[in-house]
Amino acid sequence: MRWQGQSVGTVDDAALPGMERVDGLVRSVTTPEFAGVTFHEIMARSALNRVPRASDMPFEWTVNPYRGCSHACVYCFARGTHTYLDLDGGEDFDTQVVVKVNVADVLRRELARPSWSRAALQLGTNTDPYQRAEGRYALMPGIIDALAESRTPFTILTKGTLLRRDLPRLVEARRRVPVGLAMSIAVYDESLQRSIEPGTPSAEARLATVRRAVDAGFEVTVFLMPIVPHLTDSHAALDEALDRVRRAGATRVVWGALHLRPGVKPWFMAWLEREHPDLVPRYRGLYPGTAVDAPKAYRSWLSERVRPLLRRHGLERAMRPLAQGRSASAAHEPIPSRSAVRRTGPAATVGAPTLF
Repeated sequence: MRWQGQSVGTVDDAALPGMERVDGLVRSVTTPEFAGVTFHEIMARSALNRVPRASDMPFEWTVNPYRGCSHACVYCFARGTHTYLDLDGGEDFDTQVVVKVNVADVLRRELARPSWSRAALQLGTNTDPYQRAEGRYALMPGIIDALAESRTPFTILTKGTLLRRDLPRLVEARRRVPVGLAMSIAVYDESLQRSIEPGTPSAEARLATVRRAVDAGFEVTVFLMPIVPHLTDSHAALDEALDRVRRAGATRVVWGALHLRPGVKPWFMAWLEREHPDLVPRYRGLYPGTAVDAPKAYRSWLSERVRPLLRRHGLERAMRPLAQGRSASAAHEPIPSRSAVRRTGPAATVGAPTLF
């Protein structure tokens, strides 16, 4: 998706250099409330994104109201996608956020087409729909309403505690269609969390959001990923994390080792050299050259450490880790076939769809 594919063109003197005449750009906005972040408001031509069949994801469609993310997670797998907009996957990804201000209206039109199959849909596959920008733009209520009205089953994956705002609306949506919720909480040490994902709410705040969603009647999945070698993979760290997840009321845990795509690896390694220089040689051994996955030996070792802890904390429903090379958004347990997902619809039992 390039800027040029976003619809109507306009001139904006506040745009980034070279973007003054980018098609679809309505205006570029800065505000003291979001110091250092520029929002590029665009008029999108489309809201639905088809997932390539070759990807074997458990859902066929996604919606991404934002591009870029002020959560600024150093390890974020989506960083490379910012280069499609002629921005870099490092600082630009964190500070140049694209906002599809008309996404709910466009989505409603697309879902009203006779050809729409009500296939399972996921939010949070590229960048977080409940990042801080959502507090300003409030795009998710319109998206939720459009999906519920069209009887389209959906799942939301987020790190954002702003999800709490929409829980009443999600409860109402669940009366019409299956709704799944997942919260990503990878780091439970406060100091490390502020360093590696500086724009995210604390782990405690996210766990409290899990509890609120559980109290509202949802079965919530927690993504314990990425597990970061030598930083979050100790027995004590994993045991504490799973204990806190269990006490928050989550019913499933999806876990996996750090995955460093080409667009992410240089940014992550620069952070590692700055914050944990003693670990750089170890990481060069774990992720040599162009390698994106931790070696099989490490993954086997991690599995042997995690699985007993899952059983200990009563979370054994998630006994399989996320497959290497797959997006966090694709994780689920068990993996349904595309045909099984397609059968999920308005007649299904009210509750979370089997997307995780």
